[in-house]
Amino acid sequence: MESGKEAEQIMKLNECEKGRTYFVKRVLVAEAMGRRLEALGVNERTRISILNKKGSGSVIIKVRGTRLALGRQIAERIEAEEEEL
Repeated sequence: MESGKEAEQIMKLNECEKGRTYFVKRVLVAEAMGRRLEALGVNERTRISILNKKGSGSVIIKVRGTRLALGRQIAERIEAEEEEL
């Protein structure tokens, strides 16, 4: 860990806060779903913004200029870290 920096705080996508920007750290889904998410632009080190969150656990994100809705089961398997300002 570098001095002067806070420890990384990695969280699941459905735990992220609305209106904030994050970087995807890991995508922990089945291979076929991983390929689909990659085709949509959701892969490691991708910058995403949380546009909305639903009570059911689903999340609406903005990635590379496109809005995507992800269900709870997928959102729980994507880990993200908040973008530093």
